[in-house]
Amino acid sequence: MSEANWSSFIIRIPVNATTEKLYWCWATKEGMEYWFLRLSEYKRPDGSLLNNNEAVQPGDMYKWLWYGWPDDTVENGKILDCNGRDMLKFSFGHAGNCTVTIKKENGQSIVELIQDNIPDDEHGKYYWHVGCKTGWTFYFTNLKSLLEGGIDLRNRDESLKNVVNS
Repeated sequence: MSEANWSSFIIRIPVNATTEKLYWCWATKEGMEYWFLRLSEYKRPDGSLLNNNEAVQPGDMYKWLWYGWPDDTVENGKILDCNGRDMLKFSFGHAGNCTVTIKKENGQSIVELIQDNIPDDEHGKYYWHVGCKTGWTFYFTNLKSLLEGGIDLRNRDESLKNVVNS
């Protein structure tokens, strides 16, 4: 049996949506707030804020806040790469980097996230590998739920703790 690779993982899900719609979900403020965040703020390197549907570019910075978590649970990072179509890569704090790719397989859209450069010490294994993989699994399910059925699964009540996404 091979040893686990704690420094990276892959999450994939088929979603009945166009590549354009899926890219919008990742590359814009409005898209990220639709399925993932309560606040997504993107800024250009000069500090100017992007409009709601303006797509990110390499070098842009972000600030993210989640439903179910207080404002001090914030992630700040940078868009490392993107192509305007089907690939976006961003830093993810101490948890490494994430690359999202939208692919076509057997006529279906597949959203794939690779999180890598995760520290493989005990803290990294538990908080970043297991914790992030669990979180991404939930949020990928929410992305699919919203795009295919319109039901938002996020907990929006900050007072509820120890539930799937808070």
